[in-house]
Amino acid sequence: MSVSPATLPPVLLHSEAELARAALATPLLSRAVRLARWAGPETRVGAGGELEEAQLPAAAAELGLAADDPDAAAHASEAWRIAVDTGLVEVTDAEEGEGAGAEGTVTQGEELALLSSGGPQDVLGIWLGALDTVYGDATVPDMEDLLDVLEENGEVDFSELGWDPQAEADFLDGVLGNLYLLTVGDAAGGEGPVPLPALAASMIVPDDMGEPTDDVLEQVSDAMMKLDDQFRLFEPLGLVEYQPVDEALMAEIDETGPVAEPAPVDDEDVTRYGMVRLTPLGLYGIRARMLEAGVDAPAVGELADKGADVLLEGTSGFPQAAAQAEIELWLARQQPLDAARELLAAARGGDEGAPLRRLRCQQALSLAGGEAEPALREVLDDPELGGLARVWLAEHGAADVPAPSEALVFWLTIDTIAAQLAAEGNSDELQGLVEGLAQQHSGFFAQAWRVEHPATADVLEAMGRLHPDKKVAKEARKAAFKARSQQGL
Repeated sequence: MSVSPATLPPVLLHSEAELARAALATPLLSRAVRLARWAGPETRVGAGGELEEAQLPAAAAELGLAADDPDAAAHASEAWRIAVDTGLVEVTDAEEGEGAGAEGTVTQGEELALLSSGGPQDVLGIWLGALDTVYGDATVPDMEDLLDVLEENGEVDFSELGWDPQAEADFLDGVLGNLYLLTVGDAAGGEGPVPLPALAASMIVPDDMGEPTDDVLEQVSDAMMKLDDQFRLFEPLGLVEYQPVDEALMAEIDETGPVAEPAPVDDEDVTRYGMVRLTPLGLYGIRARMLEAGVDAPAVGELADKGADVLLEGTSGFPQAAAQAEIELWLARQQPLDAARELLAAARGGDEGAPLRRLRCQQALSLAGGEAEPALREVLDDPELGGLARVWLAEHGAADVPAPSEALVFWLTIDTIAAQLAAEGNSDELQGLVEGLAQQHSGFFAQAWRVEHPATADVLEAMGRLHPDKKVAKEARKAAFKARSQQGL
């Protein structure tokens, strides 16, 4: 898939048991299972393994579909194809089976038994097979267009349809990759459905484009219509929750041409353009496809059995919520005192990543409980961990906590800001911290440049960028220059 590994935050997946139950409950797979159990040697299929037309009414009735439902036969045919493709039923060609009819012989497949005798992984494996089939359907041209070309020319020339199989697959991979990122990120966008125009525009409108051109808007409209068809296919498999594009709006687009991404007046206006959200099962499915394609798509829980050094290093790039969840899973396997000692040892260092490791260490220790206190007292005199230890002890109401020296306070301040910069960049929270420091300590920059910390100059430069007061910002930049001179940089 065409997603940059560097941009993927870890995903917090539901348990395999929960996901397997969700997979079995999806309309498409549950129908495929029912047809697989219904099928037998007398079931008649065509040369390609498809149900004969005469069998479709009985199959639809088995699925509880009304006889007068115009889509009943299509639903039955689709479910049967999923049953065949996933191995829930096996079709033996007439040439291969002794005494088989011209259409082939149907038997229940080995995969069907796994649904009751196997584990959650077996169920999810079958569901992923169904996803492959639907994914393939979503990237082929419209059948009506194919038939029109076939009727006109007697054969299908895909170039006449403007169809490039690889381009179609890459586009859908990109869309689902963007939807995955929006879902697993810490931003609020991951909590709700995404408007279809925004998703289409994310693939088409260049980042540096100001006002989209008419040509680009037309491409966005075309992409919206394509995605509307594709998400309608994915929803019965449980990959997404989807609210389709309003039929009246589709008619308006046909009549008036392309529409820009809406500037909505209210939520109802937004929903007219289509809304989509990945389900927990969808997250699992897209991640599985990413892993198969060689994309590094981490999941929360993968560090739970690793050492504290791997935990702190690994969670350094995690969003806050994901880091918290990973640390909680790691601590659940540890004895509190041993865990605290291991975490503190892993947090030491003067390298570029050390401040963020100490921040994650502090986050982990806040969850460790009072049993960790002896480990914190053991490092009170440590120049890198003493400040962190004092903060923890004070927050936990410990007695006889020695007051920190002024040098230690400054060192801890620089270390904390360096960690925040590494974790969040120039965030509003960090700007507030910088303003507060400058306001509370009038002589802060006069002393801060002397702090013997590898990140002192970088932190002071960042404070100069972040502080809104020009005079204070200038003081910070001067202090950064002195720090670099002191460090010989």
